[in-house]
Amino acid sequence: MSDGAPNRATLHARVLADELAKAGVSRVCVAPGSRSTPLTVAFDAREDVTVYSHLDERAAAFFALGAAKRSNDPVALVCTSGTAAANFHPAVVEADQSRVPLVVLTADRPPELRDSGANQTIDQQKLYGDAVRLYADLPEPAVEDRRLRSVRVRADRAVTAATGVPPGPVHLNVPFAKPLEPTEVPADSTHGVPDDWERDHELAASGREGAFVTTTPGRMALPDDALNALVDSLADADRGLLVAGPTDRDLTALAALADSTGFPVLADPLSGLRYGAHVADVPVYGGYDGYLDPAVTADWPDPDVVLRFGASPTSKPLRKYLARTDARQVVVDPAGEWREAEFAASDLVTADPDVLARALADRVDADGGWPADTFARAERVHDETVADTADFFEGAIARRLVADAPDPATVFVSNSMPVRDVDRFGAPRSADLTVLGNRGASGIDGVTSSALGAGRAVEDPLVLLTGDLAYYHDANGLLALSRCGVDATIVLVNNDGGGIFHMLPIEDFDPPFEGQFKTPHGLDFEPTADLYGFEYARVRDADAFADAYRESLDSDGTQVVEIVSDADASHRVREALRERVVDRLA
Repeated sequence: MSDGAPNRATLHARVLADELAKAGVSRVCVAPGSRSTPLTVAFDAREDVTVYSHLDERAAAFFALGAAKRSNDPVALVCTSGTAAANFHPAVVEADQSRVPLVVLTADRPPELRDSGANQTIDQQKLYGDAVRLYADLPEPAVEDRRLRSVRVRADRAVTAATGVPPGPVHLNVPFAKPLEPTEVPADSTHGVPDDWERDHELAASGREGAFVTTTPGRMALPDDALNALVDSLADADRGLLVAGPTDRDLTALAALADSTGFPVLADPLSGLRYGAHVADVPVYGGYDGYLDPAVTADWPDPDVVLRFGASPTSKPLRKYLARTDARQVVVDPAGEWREAEFAASDLVTADPDVLARALADRVDADGGWPADTFARAERVHDETVADTADFFEGAIARRLVADAPDPATVFVSNSMPVRDVDRFGAPRSADLTVLGNRGASGIDGVTSSALGAGRAVEDPLVLLTGDLAYYHDANGLLALSRCGVDATIVLVNNDGGGIFHMLPIEDFDPPFEGQFKTPHGLDFEPTADLYGFEYARVRDADAFADAYRESLDSDGTQVVEIVSDADASHRVREALRERVVDRLA
């Protein structure tokens, strides 16, 4: 803490920023505004906090989401009062659903101005409903020892809740009365800070050496009898299966479990298990979306037991396959929440996935039990069929993007078709790739900002695979390239509209399909390069894409590589590939 605060608003903001930093917040995204001035000034003055300035609140929130997702550390958000806070809401919802730690600080008018018609004043109390792990309306700034200690305690509790089980967003609503700037006011006035007050109340003003309240979290492990029962189930299984769904938690302990049991691992690209050094040693499969068809699996024996980690898999064929089996399905979730929308699972185990996987790996010794080459053969046929196709389609872009991504790299994938193409065509690879996406609420809003936040959180190269509608939706987020110092390779698949709708039955009804669902826009995105200051290349075939992609990866700065695509033609290729794979396997 610095020497004497010039007024009570400055004092409160300094205390709050100080305690959040001591509790583990080292990054904060700030959108400019008047009412939040004390918080902005307080964070900007700290050498132990990196401040990212954003002009757009929605982009700021998704940038913070991406940074927290990639680092697994809490990131703070600051905005002024009014609709600025409402623009944080989409990212708060995504953070809730995907379990990402955010500390949302919304500046507010003082209580006497609420419900008064005062300018830029809305009801911000519990603005985000039950999407947050904790909500607190902080007390009005006052030069009181107990009140400032309460601010510190609430800050620590907020970070604990944001990083707890499950992690997620928290919301602190922070009222300020003028003056908002660090303006000197008389020490004996209502807004003043008496001389020597901070020296005489050092604990409240400066806190402790570390966090004011130290929280010691535990890691949930199963009691011995429950663990032994699960060990017996796995050891007795003729055929076991490990399924890793999307998660930002470290699931690499599943590799040790796969090694000790011989169970195949069906790894979502967002699970953290499809890519990594362990792929060379354990049976990790990623092409299941292309071959888990009823015509193929009808002749397969069902698994006896399935251990499921993470959220529900991206792949619909995988979800439907699991629902068709007569297996005992064990969903492992550290928060004990139900994340299995087919309602086919038989067991819910509340335990830390890493702790449980390691405990099982140490106790279970099995041989997998599957008929030779069941999954391995299906994976091989899928890979060969995809590699042999001469057609240029969107799935080939995803396949090349993953195969040629730097080692290490952060790869961020948009929703709708990009994540589905990476799921089906992004083959497992023994490389340090961290593949991320916003699969909590699965929206296309904020994809670019989330990717840039993730890229800024680490030193790894950043690759973003996005679609034209997601790119358009979050064009404001591109300003972070220069304002926040992010370099990226952005692969933009432009199929002129909502290609995902070709997968739905509404495709057969036109009108209204073309005008109300696919919604072609006819936009030229190349001028965004001049607007935001990066290089731009437009390609139309596989060889040109491969060249432009490699050139970008080898270059400094940011490049957007746009691939002009036909959504309908790409969908027909996906269908044809599936038919060929199924015909070869059935």
